[in-house]
Amino acid sequence: MTREAFGVDIGGSGIKAARVDLTTGEFLAPRHRIATPKPATPQAVAGTVRELVEHFSWGGPVGITLPSVVTDQTAHSAANIDDSWVGVHVGALFEEALGGREVSVLNDADAAGIAECRFGDPRITDGPVIFLTLGTGIGSAFLLDGQLFPNTEIGHLQVGKKEAEHRASASAKERHEWSYPAWAKRLSRVLRSYEHLFHPRLFVIGGGVSKHAERWVPHLELDTPVVPASLKNSAGIVGAALAAAEGIKP
Repeated sequence: MTREAFGVDIGGSGIKAARVDLTTGEFLAPRHRIATPKPATPQAVAGTVRELVEHFSWGGPVGITLPSVVTDQTAHSAANIDDSWVGVHVGALFEEALGGREVSVLNDADAAGIAECRFGDPRITDGPVIFLTLGTGIGSAFLLDGQLFPNTEIGHLQVGKKEAEHRASASAKERHEWSYPAWAKRLSRVLRSYEHLFHPRLFVIGGGVSKHAERWVPHLELDTPVVPASLKNSAGIVGAALAAAEGIKP
């Protein structure tokens, strides 16, 4: 495994990239972000990824995350990106956009979970753990002794009459202008539902809200411990870089 790799994290509002030190999980230079094209069609997003690669003058393999179920390098869903992604062979799409170089494409939350296993809290590699990213939606990664079960997408599970991510994502908090304690009450309901279904040993929560964990974790009401992601909002890029370096292709 090389010491340095390159990761791209595609989100509903922004596409971010960085060169990553694979011995530490840290960025070797500040990340660069470009707003996600509107509409976020495959060709438009592929063009933005090419622009990011060129910005860093990167010449090696590229790891790329998508807010999508990805199997055999093909997208099977489209969360907060254009519906035209469904059925697209994303590996071939990005390889062509990047001049034929090798790419590894995987679900964004799965990438973040891989990164946390490698560089985060050591408890993540002990037993069943659910990693969640709270952002525009709720992404998830199921981990058992540090091994990934990919493409779980439990943010779309019904909790009451709403999908979990409509009830407790970070974007829902912003949209409704909930205080952290008020939002934590709603998040607790979602996590209790996951707790009763899957019985994890630990919840690890990433996304931008993880930077302010002290403002909402103490207000959660459930039995399973909750810890913020160690890599905060950089885990997707780091996981994508690991996938590129190690040839991880779900």
